[in-house]
Amino acid sequence: MILLNYAHPLTAEQLTRVATLVGQAPTVRDIAVQIDRSRMLGEVVIELAAAAGLSSVEWQTKPLLLNPPGLAPLALALLAELHGRCGYFLPILNIHPVANALPPRYDVAGIVSLQALRDMARGRR
Repeated sequence: MILLNYAHPLTAEQLTRVATLVGQAPTVRDIAVQIDRSRMLGEVVIELAAAAGLSSVEWQTKPLLLNPPGLAPLALALLAELHGRCGYFLPILNIHPVANALPPRYDVAGIVSLQALRDMARGRR
């Protein structure tokens, strides 16, 4: 499994949790996300997707997991770009803060299957 990390670097503890959840240690691709907000998001997300270094065949055949960027408009636009490349919504990491941790710490709460959410929503139309 390839973990496309468009967020902060993941700690060893977080990666261990991901490995437990998916049943294997993921190959992590850390992709730096510092964008110029004056640029069109469509252009930026094409570059961010390309930075993952996957071929057209790999986008469609490799098991992928997404840790999206924190900036909501960028995350949504990237999700649309990746859906177009893969043909489905990638599962995402659900990372949440650890209560009362000083300094702030974050745990992997789980993995969210966006495709499953989408498929269930189709039944509510």
